[in-house]
Amino acid sequence: METIRVVVWGENVHEQENEIVRSIYPRGMHTVIAEGLETNPGFTVGTATLQEPEHGLSENRLAETDVLIWWGHKAHGEVADEIVDRVQKRVLEGMGLIALHSAHYSKIFKRLMGTTCSLTWREAGEKERVWVCNPGHPIAAGIDRYFEVEQSEMYGEPFAIPPAEEQVFISWYEGGEVFRSGCCWRRGAGKIFYFGPGHETYPIYYDKMVQRVIANAVRWAKPEGLWIDSCPQIPAHEAPEKIEVKGPRLHKDTDEGYR
Repeated sequence: METIRVVVWGENVHEQENEIVRSIYPRGMHTVIAEGLETNPGFTVGTATLQEPEHGLSENRLAETDVLIWWGHKAHGEVADEIVDRVQKRVLEGMGLIALHSAHYSKIFKRLMGTTCSLTWREAGEKERVWVCNPGHPIAAGIDRYFEVEQSEMYGEPFAIPPAEEQVFISWYEGGEVFRSGCCWRRGAGKIFYFGPGHETYPIYYDKMVQRVIANAVRWAKPEGLWIDSCPQIPAHEAPEKIEVKGPRLHKDTDEGYR
């Protein structure tokens, strides 16, 4: 069986500062998400947090990661730009990225979307009904027409993201709002999935349907190959067909490519 190497990245701030969050996730949300994934055969799962050196995301760690799961909220600004550059590079090369809940405002998600990723919200403990709008999609495997989260934070439209390349879920809330809560994109060779449910003051990541969605997303987002971002110069004498160099030239032939 193919092994998918997963790293669950957690900001790990609310769990340390807020007693309600700590009572629900005493070892951190990232730990609960990771433990839910570990029940799936073929997954090798580790965790990383903001507080670790290099936020737990060294170049070697990322090179050995197939899918990175990201949860952040309070400390988006504390994530070093160097690490954001590093994660973006790996996504373009083929690493999958799953952004959960308030990671819509993370540096890496906004970087990859190219938009503000703003939305409307309300913290009122309302029911969230997550509707499957693409039942044939791999991320929706094993899920009926919808499932419900008994208490959730409302995220609503407008959601300032590029149009999803594949829309998997749309959520409805008791207050009447709707939200594009399950969206897929590709950037370079990498796949990106955003999933809305996951507010820190509710035990959402213990929910079996939420765990199933995340596990399905890991399988979908795994790399399909490796693409290296480079811009090599192909000299005329290396062209597939023989050609004659004509006209003025700005660049000389070089093994270093374009700089």
